[in-house]
Amino acid sequence: MNRPPSRGQPGDRTHAGAGERAARERARRRPPLGPPALALATAAATATAVTYVALVDPNEPGHYPLCPFRSLTGYYCPGCGSLRMIHAAAHGHLGEAFGHNPLAFAMLPALGYAWARWAVAAARGRRPRFARFRPWMVWAFIALILVFWLVRNLPAGHAPAP
Repeated sequence: MNRPPSRGQPGDRTHAGAGERAARERARRRPPLGPPALALATAAATATAVTYVALVDPNEPGHYPLCPFRSLTGYYCPGCGSLRMIHAAAHGHLGEAFGHNPLAFAMLPALGYAWARWAVAAARGRRPRFARFRPWMVWAFIALILVFWLVRNLPAGHAPAP
């Protein structure tokens, strides 16, 4: 007589309890960006770093290491001027901050928005979703960085130089 396939009994190797399956499924779907504590730790680390840069002036020689790319080549990298930009912005000198690194300054609102979306999603136990984010935007942003890098090192592009 043919029997229908067994669903397994609690002692069988083929039986995985519903609780075990649910736990494995939750672990598989867990957001890779971490729990709310990681979002708060990121905010605390960022606030600590900004406070340090606000208190220790990067315009004074010897407080921070030189940019390795600039030291080796004599050209500005896309990040050159970022410490001075953060220092000026922390002191409320937004025009001066923009002058030190316009690209990094322009990215501050986007970074704040991305962090807020991540923190809210982490608090809800979900992955952050950026509905308007598309892969071509990554390539466009990389192109923007490369153009910024090139222009700030041209004689005519002294405005975005730190």
